[in-house]
Amino acid sequence: MSGVRDSLGRVGYDLLSRALSECHGARATGKLRASGKPGGVFHLRDGCVVAVESPGAPGAEARLLRSGRVSGEQWAELLREADGTRWPGAGLIAHGYAGAAQLRVVCMMAMQDAAFAVVAGDVEACGPLDDIYEPYAPVDLGEVPGRLLQDAARKLAAVAALPRPVRPDRERPVRGAVPDDMCEQLPPPQKELLTHADGRRTARDIAFATGLGVYTVTVGIARMLGEGLLELPAESGSAPRVTVRDLPTGALRQRPSGAPPALDPEVFSALAVAVAAQEPETPGPGPEPVPRTEGAVPALPRREPGVNAPSLPRREPGASGITETLATERTGAGWKGFFRLRQRIWTPDSGT
Repeated sequence: MSGVRDSLGRVGYDLLSRALSECHGARATGKLRASGKPGGVFHLRDGCVVAVESPGAPGAEARLLRSGRVSGEQWAELLREADGTRWPGAGLIAHGYAGAAQLRVVCMMAMQDAAFAVVAGDVEACGPLDDIYEPYAPVDLGEVPGRLLQDAARKLAAVAALPRPVRPDRERPVRGAVPDDMCEQLPPPQKELLTHADGRRTARDIAFATGLGVYTVTVGIARMLGEGLLELPAESGSAPRVTVRDLPTGALRQRPSGAPPALDPEVFSALAVAVAAQEPETPGPGPEPVPRTEGAVPALPRREPGVNAPSLPRREPGASGITETLATERTGAGWKGFFRLRQRIWTPDSGT
């Protein structure tokens, strides 16, 4: 996993750190978008980060809903009472779904986990600061950008130092050959990871499904891989399979060696029409037509040399007025003999 160990020295991390440091020095308020995979948005107030949103980590809302602290019906009722407010923190405290201190911890963990997901991914560029200030689940006291990024880098270094490091959005583990009685003795977090490790989910997917942090799930998967509780399928790093559609059985026919390739019925029909267009209007006697059977492809008739071959039209005797006397002996002459005879009869010198 050299890619995990090399993540701290990337250009993208330096771009993000420089952009946030400039915002902190100017005591800016707004949001800074870091584009990449997964990327994210850093919300700042007076130069300090109060919230981070990223598609690579579950937010405070997902943590409350997936963990079972708040049901979907209760959350929808809170949003109606708050007139569509993005973060109904006051309603959560008023209904007793969560305490004030608990909400502060949830918002802080969601912000740190989203920063870790951004740093662990690929940062391509940082856009200009947007003056619109609309943080989701902000913390009361903002975090210094440098300290927030250092915490994310420390977590990434801790993952890289494990015997079997993984990335949050790469590996898809499966359950190892672990007896059921041994699985029953595992702690609840590891049991939950075993349940969701089906070979199709990454650490980020499991984090969204369980409401846990991406860093927590990534460290848990890496440790369970080292203990043999989880395994990485061998085909995960191989190239994707290419599906080849089988041809119908009747489409392929074995033909004897040396035989010409068979013609498609549609191609044969077009060829037969083209050949028929070149035939004379009154063809001579030829071979009897071969009767066609239903479903069979007719064979193209073979033409013998000199038989039914198209020839030049014959001139009737006396048509030109100069071959009338030679009609009886040159009736079967062709055009070549006619021009030779005409050259002998008419010349420019004679004028005849």
